[in-house]
Amino acid sequence: MARVQLLSFPMPKHWSELPQDVLASLRRGTVIPAHPLALDVSRRLDLVRQRALTRYYLDAGAGGLAVGVHSTQFAIRDVGLYEPVLELAARTAAEWSDAPTVMIAGLCGPTAQALREADIARGLGYHAGMLSLAAMKGASVDELVAHCAAVAERIPLVGFYLQTAVGGIALPAEFWRRFATIDNVIAIKMAPFDRYRTLDVIRGVASAGAEERVTLYTGNDDHIVLDLLAPFVVQRGDTPVTLRIRGGLLGHWSVWTKRAVEQLQRIHAAVDAGSADADLLALDSRVTDCNSAFFDVAHGFAGCIPGCHEVLRRQGLLKGIWCLDPDETLSSGQAAEIDRVCREHADLSDDAFVAQNLARWLD
Repeated sequence: MARVQLLSFPMPKHWSELPQDVLASLRRGTVIPAHPLALDVSRRLDLVRQRALTRYYLDAGAGGLAVGVHSTQFAIRDVGLYEPVLELAARTAAEWSDAPTVMIAGLCGPTAQALREADIARGLGYHAGMLSLAAMKGASVDELVAHCAAVAERIPLVGFYLQTAVGGIALPAEFWRRFATIDNVIAIKMAPFDRYRTLDVIRGVASAGAEERVTLYTGNDDHIVLDLLAPFVVQRGDTPVTLRIRGGLLGHWSVWTKRAVEQLQRIHAAVDAGSADADLLALDSRVTDCNSAFFDVAHGFAGCIPGCHEVLRRQGLLKGIWCLDPDETLSSGQAAEIDRVCREHADLSDDAFVAQNLARWLD
């Protein structure tokens, strides 16, 4: 596919120059779906349905979009789709909604590749890059920090703790302390699916004294509600410091997004009031139960991308669950598990909202 013409007004390189409404939304905490990839039966980009997904997320109330990330399939880089997919999302968001939308581009690979992707994303109007370190397996903490600092010279950075089950690497608290000291880091998505490693990130940010600049987002799709509800108290020297996870940047929130927006609003209200009722606390296990089916926990997350595709297919947003890799499909028994959670947690779906608006999004 031909190279996409970059937009005329690239975003600034430093977070302090970003649009203030965008920065305020990010720091307040918002719903940022990890944007899927819509393909046709020939596994080519389905432009109409890719655009429809973006429109759906914006109309559902999402405050941002993460594009070119794990849920978009890292392999888009191998088939010439990285720029076209990023450009389509940025253009659709600009044309469809006047609301401030935090645009985050996935960045990955060795330093030279990550720098190229940062330049592409910023040129296309993206506010920040979310940097995967999966390609840096075996690198020392010094090498990892140098890599991140180099990319942060090109674009405001969102850290990304990707779970090891889908290619991430273990990152100690010392890495996160040093990462948080990089001035152009504005947020961290914590997605290790591991409470100990999540705490490593939080401890690192607190130790760096960066909690005012670096906004924490959950990517722990298995623990969404309580991540957002619970205060985290850690020590900085002799002083206890309280940090909170403000929003979510989640593959799980690529489905039933209208309900996710309502849930985050409810959580923010509970945090502001200093109390959460039993029903809100119980919502954590219900959302996690849904995630177990969508993300194919029974098979080590092998079907996590097609599982989300299947929910979107049932709603009519996607024609099929095709992935770039023909072998990436639903696992045995996964469809039945999705049937179960859709039946048992029907009130958590936004099927009616999608049905009311689908024709308009596909137009």
